[in-house]
Amino acid sequence: MAVIAMTQEMATLGKDVALGVCEALGLQQVRHEVGDVVAGKMQVKKSLIRRIREGKAGTIEKWSADEKTISIFTADEVYDLALKGNVLIRGWGATLLLHSVPHIPCVQVCAPMDLRVKRLMERLQTDDEALARQEIKTDDAARAARMGEMFKIEWGDPTLYDLTLNTERVPIADCVDTVVRMAKSAAFQETPASRQKLADMALQARARAALRADDRTSDVEISIDVSGGRVALRGIVANDKERERVHAVIEGLAGVAGIDDELRTMAGGLYRFPSQLKDKG
Repeated sequence: MAVIAMTQEMATLGKDVALGVCEALGLQQVRHEVGDVVAGKMQVKKSLIRRIREGKAGTIEKWSADEKTISIFTADEVYDLALKGNVLIRGWGATLLLHSVPHIPCVQVCAPMDLRVKRLMERLQTDDEALARQEIKTDDAARAARMGEMFKIEWGDPTLYDLTLNTERVPIADCVDTVVRMAKSAAFQETPASRQKLADMALQARARAALRADDRTSDVEISIDVSGGRVALRGIVANDKERERVHAVIEGLAGVAGIDDELRTMAGGLYRFPSQLKDKG
């Protein structure tokens, strides 16, 4: 049930490293498939999700798919994939989402900028160095901004990764061998405790996604924590009816062992939540 999370800068040959690791360990490699699932849940074009994540979407395009919803559905899909196992997830914040799960190695693949520019020029079959450099800078900026907004962290922080590989210094074959040995090491073997931690994180993400996907609760902003399958709800809801709707959505999820309700209702009626404004019931 091996799971590996990998992030890479553009033109670092991370794709080759991932392919070699998957062949050695018999893993499925997942990358764009995550975005395709997210696009399906949001009922928007797959290309739109990719353009937003790559920092290439225009203002009008961004209005049609808000990034918070993208991040909620992305987390749900990444945790679901990790729970199924036998997968290498490349990109989509997987290294950051899964970093606290003890049995999942989180790998970063990097290379110096000048080498990345050279590799991208070769890939694009162009001699336009300025174009290649700008393409990489745009991609780097989009990744850094996305990680900052979604997780409040610095994307390049080395402490976020279990292993960082510089493909200028380390040949691809050696990179593959290093990741494979790490995945097979005692430190990264699944235990009942690490499996439960992943299951709780997956259920938490599933609950957030389910509330977001339901028109009756999509605007509800509450804290959700999960431990041993029990879901703890904290925060303020508009009224008892909204509380009942939250319960109905979460109780319908697989893996829920119970709900600990610490929600409070808004008193006085002086403020109206967005969900109240569209509440016709």
